Amino acid sequence: MSDFLTRRGSTWHFVRRVPAEFAALDPRGIIRHSTRVKVVDDRLGRRASRVAHAFNQQLESFWKELAAGQSNADITRYEQARQAARSLGYDYILNGDLIASPQEKRLERLEALVAKGLVNDRSARDALLGTVPAPSFSLSRLFEEYESVTKDEVKDLSPDQLRIWRNGRVRAVAQFVNVVGDKPVADLTSADAVEYSEWWRGRVVADEVATKTANKDIGQLSRMLKDISIRRRLNLPDIFKGLHLRGEADKSRLPYDADFIRCRFLAGALDQLNEDARFVFYVMIETGLRLSEIVNLRETTIILNAAIPHVRIMADGRRLKTEDSERDIPLVGVALKALRLRSHGFPKYRDNATTLSGTVNKFLLENGLRPTRDHSVYSLRHSFKDRLVAAETPDSIIDSLMGHKTYKPKYGRGPSLELKLKFLDMIAFPPPDRL
Repeated sequence: MSDFLTRRGSTWHFVRRVPAEFAALDPRGIIRHSTRVKVVDDRLGRRASRVAHAFNQQLESFWKELAAGQSNADITRYEQARQAARSLGYDYILNGDLIASPQEKRLERLEALVAKGLVNDRSARDALLGTVPAPSFSLSRLFEEYESVTKDEVKDLSPDQLRIWRNGRVRAVAQFVNVVGDKPVADLTSADAVEYSEWWRGRVVADEVATKTANKDIGQLSRMLKDISIRRRLNLPDIFKGLHLRGEADKSRLPYDADFIRCRFLAGALDQLNEDARFVFYVMIETGLRLSEIVNLRETTIILNAAIPHVRIMADGRRLKTEDSERDIPLVGVALKALRLRSHGFPKYRDNATTLSGTVNKFLLENGLRPTRDHSVYSLRHSFKDRLVAAETPDSIIDSLMGHKTYKPKYGRGPSLELKLKFLDMIAFPPPDRL
């Protein structure tokens, strides 16, 4: 039964008090609505609960719209005050900070109002005396505010990349709210950050999550608060400074042995995996490409009718992991054979590497193809690098094939396709007769 459902006479009613955070915007105090469902017809309140749930969703959307409108109005007024102060030759200083400053600074601003004949100009007084408070909003709206000021930073993300970008940050905000409450962002303190950090520490100690996961979440919240503070001129304190958990280990996935790849993967162990996923797997074996790079190959970036068949990794509607990820990879062995059969790419999984990864890893687990818990489909990329190292491939060519960020100045065009092919031919597996 809904938390906001109550029996009133012979009918179920929705009853909810206006939350404190919206009380100034909605003066009704208590909201009451009849569900029009008779108690006698719905003794357990199941149908009435569905009606009450719909009422509640509409009500919460209404409150959020009210809050967003108020927040936008506050931001506009604050920005106008800042601009007015600057036009008068002063920085905008909040009134509380101005009162705490030396008397000379306050007198200077009062004298400026008199000298410019602006004593009765409210906007000028607000600007020079700092009486317009910095805009604030509830913590639960942090991601919405952050998203609105960072649209330029995500414009090159694909739909799936944007979904992943959003979900992690939305989840981080929701968890922070659950731990410290939905207070105004301007009221957040270092104590709140410590409480949240300790909540994560407890989960790490209980082996519920890895330290790396906790630190990623804390880092996302810290970045959102810093960016909002800068772009909205809120002057928020850096509450998460120094609160990342120690002991983080970047645990690398274990590579598959070459014999395992040859005697299991290429000997029929993948036959029951769906064909698209299996062909992607084959391409990864011989190219070391990331799953997201393979599934986004298209007919225009799979170049088979060339002296050296190859694939071209480029942004093409999505953001690459690093600038060095843009590269050409010759096709050899089982990868060449697979792409000759899939010259148009893999539209089934395009921009959806997450689903593919889950599908393949589940298959590997259920079929005894993960020797340890640290083996996964991504282990093939590590295997590819190990095979290159065993063939005494120069580091510069390994970096070029892997798409690693090198942090080195770029000179020339880099290794040619011919040179890359030389080393890939050395490590290629003989393709099986059947795919």
